[in-house]
Amino acid sequence: MGIDYVKEGKIATIILNRPEALNAITPEMLRQLSEAFVDFRDDEQLMVGIITGAGEKAFSIGADIETMLPEMKKARVQKLPEPPTIMCGLTTWKPLIAAINGACLGGGLELALACDLRIASENATFGMPEVTLGLIPGWGGTQRLPRAIPLAKAEEMLLTGRPINAQEAYRVGLVNRVVPLPQLMSAARQLAELLCKPAPLAVRAAKQAILQGIEVTLEDGIALERQLNDSLLTTEDFEEGCRAAIEKRRPAFKGK
Repeated sequence: MGIDYVKEGKIATIILNRPEALNAITPEMLRQLSEAFVDFRDDEQLMVGIITGAGEKAFSIGADIETMLPEMKKARVQKLPEPPTIMCGLTTWKPLIAAINGACLGGGLELALACDLRIASENATFGMPEVTLGLIPGWGGTQRLPRAIPLAKAEEMLLTGRPINAQEAYRVGLVNRVVPLPQLMSAARQLAELLCKPAPLAVRAAKQAILQGIEVTLEDGIALERQLNDSLLTTEDFEEGCRAAIEKRRPAFKGK
């Protein structure tokens, strides 16, 4: 078992499928994740991705201590490249949803943080325990967590390694919603379908403007926004959106 990758219409679902080990990520799973993310990025039929874990106990507790951590040490020493993923090395402007079904720790939380929207089950917990192993997060945790929640709370989680529960995660803005576990995937699917309704090129441009703009000055961010918006003015979807609004009907966007 490793990664299940399922396509249904415009929505792809990536499942970390190692529930007996709380979906801890092995080197093989990381490779499979990379392949799934590349396919999702490049498949023109896909518009939204959902990432979740198998079982009812964990989204993922992060890198597998017995297999992944020694492999990471070897790769760093020998300067070997790591398979590109959304955590590091791979960018997609298509929206991604993390459906967090339990423990979301270490690399699991880093994976969730690399998604755009996060829905948690009531039994979910969130933490960055790397310092208790003598490490710090290596898949973007020290960078994305302080950008997602207040700095003081991010530092508390990163420096102590102590987890927070789903309600606290919602309170500090780490997750968008908290739902009962049996409703998690249906809630994620409903959100994915909602994201499929607007013009796909516009959704991707909005994501790009947000993520790239947050890293630059306000002036440069506004320039980026204008550049992206100007590019959308020449698309078929823009013409269709305007016609549909005038004709008072639902637009039929084609992503062109």
